[in-house]
Amino acid sequence: MATTEECRTALDKLSDNLAKADGDVRGAAALDRSLSCHIKDLDITFTGRLDDGRIEVADTFPGPPRDRAEIRLAMNGDDLVAMVNGDLNFAKAWASGRVRLEAGFRDLLRLRTLL
Repeated sequence: MATTEECRTALDKLSDNLAKADGDVRGAAALDRSLSCHIKDLDITFTGRLDDGRIEVADTFPGPPRDRAEIRLAMNGDDLVAMVNGDLNFAKAWASGRVRLEAGFRDLLRLRTLL
């Protein structure tokens, strides 16, 4: 089972990957939205912002998200680490229910490029 530190490292790596992206991926990530990522097996939530292609984690706390972020992710820690490392396909994990992504319709349309 992935640790809190491994999950935080994975989010930082994802942020770095998004910041280095170009073209359609960069455009899709160039949102300014509040973000939460609930790690279900550890029962912790990372909160912050997706801001111009970077994920800025502001806080980590126990339990499910306290506030409703504009973009909400929920998954197990091992799945987060595997996705960021390229060992798990996001679209397949999302379709199978291993990963939950919730956002407004317009944001989902933009984020589909990342999937």
